[in-house]
Amino acid sequence: MNLWEILALVSILGAGAVVVWDRWRLRQTLRRMDAMLERAIRGDFTEDTFDETLLSSVGTKLAHYLTASAVSARNLQAEKDAINTLIADISHQTKTPIANLLLYAQLLSEQDLPQDSRRCAAALEQQAEKLRFLVESLVKMSRLETGILEMHPKLSPLQPILEDAVSQVTPKAEAKGIALTMEPTGEVALCDPKWTAEALYNLLDNAVKYTPAGGKVAVRSKSYDFFCRIDVADTGTGIPEGEQAKIFQRFYRADSAYQEEGVGIGLYLSRQIAAGQGGYLKVSSAPGKGSTFSLFLPRR
Repeated sequence: MNLWEILALVSILGAGAVVVWDRWRLRQTLRRMDAMLERAIRGDFTEDTFDETLLSSVGTKLAHYLTASAVSARNLQAEKDAINTLIADISHQTKTPIANLLLYAQLLSEQDLPQDSRRCAAALEQQAEKLRFLVESLVKMSRLETGILEMHPKLSPLQPILEDAVSQVTPKAEAKGIALTMEPTGEVALCDPKWTAEALYNLLDNAVKYTPAGGKVAVRSKSYDFFCRIDVADTGTGIPEGEQAKIFQRFYRADSAYQEEGVGIGLYLSRQIAAGQGGYLKVSSAPGKGSTFSLFLPRR
């Protein structure tokens, strides 16, 4: 073997050694990054290696990023805890005054009062009840938005849920002369029965509210491969197409709805409840032809 062949062989071996070394360093860096990501997923990441010769530039930047993310997660949890405490305080502090307002208003209405005073007492009771509803809705809405209040979906028969929601709104429908009907169902959906009944109550309450006396409200369900659909159909005033996307926003009230009672929270809460269970809410409507609100819930 001559000198040139020896030099060529040494060069090849040297190049091979460099490639092997680079691959080993890359593998070590990837292993280090994988371990950092695993710890970040578990939520216990801390940057405990500061010798940057052991990591590539990418690995070092990833370590800094994960450290910042861990701090942000802790700060976010602290903010959630503070919001939870604030909501609990508001709920607790307002419960007693509102209950007292309702009690005193009822006591006044039972007294032998002039006609004008009776109207004032009735108005006082009505406004106190509205205040109670508003505070309770705001508390629920805040807890749902911040993830403090969790839903627990499970395979549940729909019939008892529908009956619960319908029974709550039946007195309002009867007082207004509205025919409220419900088709029996044997369907089962993956949902939280309590929260689903509340979402349906909001839809039914809206249907009765915006349906003229003598109208109809119907509840029916239908199953598909992956979802179960619950329809709340009414013969009310209907919703213009341009407003149908807005009615699910918080506190939104259509121009035609201002004469009716409400604060624009019910549909927003129903949508949040549907989304929290892996479902969704949609509306089909036209002015003068009524509306159909459809709640879709997963079947598995």
